[in-house]
Amino acid sequence: MATALSTQVTGTSDSTFAPLLFRRASSLDEIDALEQPWRELGSQVGYPLSQFSWTRACASAFAAEATPHVLAGLRQNKLVALAPLESKRLHGIRRLLLAGASELYEPMDLAWTDQRDLERMIAVLARSGSPMFLQRIPADSLGLQKLKRIYRGRAIVITRPQPACPYIELDESWLEPEQHLNSGRRSDLRRARRKAEHSGAVTTEIRTPELDDLPDLLDTAFEVEANSWKGGAGTALVHDAHRAVFYRQFAEAACVEGILRICFLRIGDRVAAMQMALEQGGGFWLLKVGYDQRFAACSPGQLLLRDTIRYAVEAGLESYEFLGTAESWTEVWTKTQHQCVSVRVYPLGVRGMAALAADAAVIAYRRWRMKQCG
Repeated sequence: MATALSTQVTGTSDSTFAPLLFRRASSLDEIDALEQPWRELGSQVGYPLSQFSWTRACASAFAAEATPHVLAGLRQNKLVALAPLESKRLHGIRRLLLAGASELYEPMDLAWTDQRDLERMIAVLARSGSPMFLQRIPADSLGLQKLKRIYRGRAIVITRPQPACPYIELDESWLEPEQHLNSGRRSDLRRARRKAEHSGAVTTEIRTPELDDLPDLLDTAFEVEANSWKGGAGTALVHDAHRAVFYRQFAEAACVEGILRICFLRIGDRVAAMQMALEQGGGFWLLKVGYDQRFAACSPGQLLLRDTIRYAVEAGLESYEFLGTAESWTEVWTKTQHQCVSVRVYPLGVRGMAALAADAAVIAYRRWRMKQCG
């Protein structure tokens, strides 16, 4: 079974009749105070973007743009419901967002152990009267279903399709990943390998790094990304200080947990392609990819992808998760996708209607600009 993006833990709460208490964490210290119960919840959830380390790194790296607003539901000091949110000003109006979603654009969700706890947490959010923008959540999320029901009559809720996340559901047939390509693609991959071998020995390195080695490995990975088209476009991490800080902080935490994988494809003595990934919850999760454009004719990114898919199968993982969005290079390997949506919540009050008016004005201006440019 493929790894899901949803962060529900199956089963029910152990102590149904114990009181459920909600705590809001609005600083790094308050987030840190939730670390132990959050990690216990995370060990059950498995989805890496709902983990303590991810949200903690977001709160630290993007502190200039947003304030943490994590809502945690605890029963007997056990975390049973979690909304990893931040408070951020958009279009002049402060609202709640999933932490790091606007900066990283990765799919996220609420987390819970029991539907009743999920409902109570959403009810707490509804009573706050805060506008909310969940930028990219799973379309089949039970949290989304509950949110629509609980906010009915209290808010205007607007959902819109968002780019889906591609993934591969792994089985033993993926031990030879190229067999899943059409004949033309298989031929292209063989040709790319031969071209690479003309330039030097081709080797793949999949590292579970030690903390002392991590800075140099990240420097190498970021340098490879900067040598790709992202460097020319100014979107590589070496040009984005805030996101670079996030990835370094999160990579350090993932390294300590033993779930970080740094992958390189070398041609001769030069690194031609890289991946930053996580091995967690039965999945292999791609966080960053890049290749050196000087080796573009060899398709080093695809060669590395082939080898890490095989590694994931050999490691007994159930899915290979591309995260991000479907692109031409992912569609070579899979058309299977996790569907995602965005959710805008405008409570029926002054703040909600102000946010709705602001967003409507921005949309109207963009449409006007498009007509002018057209």
